[in-house]
Amino acid sequence: MIRVTVWNEFRHEQIHEAVRQVYPDGIHRAIADGLEREGGFRVRTATMPEPEHGLAEEVLEDTDVLVWWGHIAHREVDDAVVERVHRRVLDGGMGLVVLHSGHHSKIFRKLMGTTCDLKWREFGEKERIWVVDPSHPIAAGLPEYFELKPEEMYGEHFDIPAPDELVLVSWFEGGEVFRSGCTFRRGRGKIFYFRPGHETCPTYYHPLVRRVIANGVRWAAPSGAARPVRGNHPPLEPLG
Repeated sequence: MIRVTVWNEFRHEQIHEAVRQVYPDGIHRAIADGLEREGGFRVRTATMPEPEHGLAEEVLEDTDVLVWWGHIAHREVDDAVVERVHRRVLDGGMGLVVLHSGHHSKIFRKLMGTTCDLKWREFGEKERIWVVDPSHPIAAGLPEYFELKPEEMYGEHFDIPAPDELVLVSWFEGGEVFRSGCTFRRGRGKIFYFRPGHETCPTYYHPLVRRVIANGVRWAAPSGAARPVRGNHPPLEPLG
């Protein structure tokens, strides 16, 4: 069982009725339900209002993959929590899946080292998501493409480092395209960014969106390889 913690700032659902109608139990609960239906995961949720944002050391130590959704409260995330997550990802103890507007989260920007800025538009248009690397594990079980409507538009240029792997690309009715499924490796950790998930859209109930998230969690889980040894080191074989 892969141990997953689904984190959500849980702010929109408290103050916006339109969001509460779509996600009455919170975006985090919809994402967690999708993972539980996929099977093979032990899922817990955590939200910003909890002490230490629900991400205390003992929670992270019991997490193989952290799934992150945030939007309007990025600046309110405690830097100590960000540092804690960052350290665990680099150490390889935990993978990270960042969803939708989490591209502007402190943790994603810290790991990318760029602004992670982009174009956006709220018009409720169609998004067509193309699989551009059908051999990748994150694409398992997906058709050649699938469509979401309504969704928010994200457009290039997306200010991120070149992804290690580009799995999914989106096209929108307005004409824009976007790198919507990207993988990265930082230290010993793995990171997957997946674009869809505007808070007023029922995206996290879509079966193929749930499949991508589940595949991304499986891919991002720690490999279990031995920790590298660094620094001054005695020879393994006799010298001279």
